[in-house]
Amino acid sequence: VQLQASGGGLVQPGGSLKVSCSASGSISRIKAMSWYRQPPGKQRELVATIAGSGGTNYADSVKGRFTISRDNAKNTFYLQMNSLKPDDTAVYYCNLIAAWAYWGQGTQVTISS
Repeated sequence: VQLQASGGGLVQPGGSLKVSCSASGSISRIKAMSWYRQPPGKQRELVATIAGSGGTNYADSVKGRFTISRDNAKNTFYLQMNSLKPDDTAVYYCNLIAAWAYWGQGTQVTISS
């Protein structure tokens, strides 16, 4: 199984961006899909999770602004980010937990005017 993250870029404060994570290979019994981020000079942090049951959870810093979703038919999950702030600047990583934990390669999101 490989995860491919995409959709990062440079956005002005207040803007929106949607990042995607596509999974290749056969995956069964997915327990959770998550987005993490690592700001410059800081540790990686959990941003959002969608469980196999569909329940979602968000970091306090992104609640009300970010939405995690998935498309099972496409083996893809997403992070819609609205009202972006400079503090959201980070490399965003996707993570999938099934029988094993899998990581994508990261996509850079930069919020700057």
